[in-house]
Amino acid sequence: MRLKIVKYDKVPETGYLEYIKEWELSGEKIVPTASERRGESFEDLLAKWSKDETDEVYKKGFVPATLYFLVHKKKVLGAIHFRHELNESLQYNGGHIGYGIRPSERGNGYATKMLVTLLDIVKAKGYKKILITCDEGNTASAKTIESANGILYDKIELEGETTLRHWIYLEL
Repeated sequence: MRLKIVKYDKVPETGYLEYIKEWELSGEKIVPTASERRGESFEDLLAKWSKDETDEVYKKGFVPATLYFLVHKKKVLGAIHFRHELNESLQYNGGHIGYGIRPSERGNGYATKMLVTLLDIVKAKGYKKILITCDEGNTASAKTIESANGILYDKIELEGETTLRHWIYLEL
């Protein structure tokens, strides 16, 4: 199976709409939240995602970030959001990367494939280490992070929830 990661501006519209509809019908929280459509047209989403890569987002308390999708042929299997830097909030919850696989495609190793591929992309851009967090109860995500050489750094309590913080060193 030929899987590839594509930047948001290369994702097929029909594939994205099918992907996001499945998430919306599932009733689950869409992860990463950056891939939500919130009633916007596909063209408006593309413009928003493009703006998300610029310094304009600092005004809203965010950091520049790029959204990618994992695609097989024209089917979107998942999304992964790379934050170019960490602000104080992201250092504790969120980290550099957030990702999710559509509900019907989980358990196939796609999250690991997507994460490892994105790590190759960011390593080529000069990043040396990446922080990824997950909820303590999210064992699937913790295993995905560990399979990409994530090292558990610590556990922190935030608003009654325990968050696991992992570092992935891209140059050892």
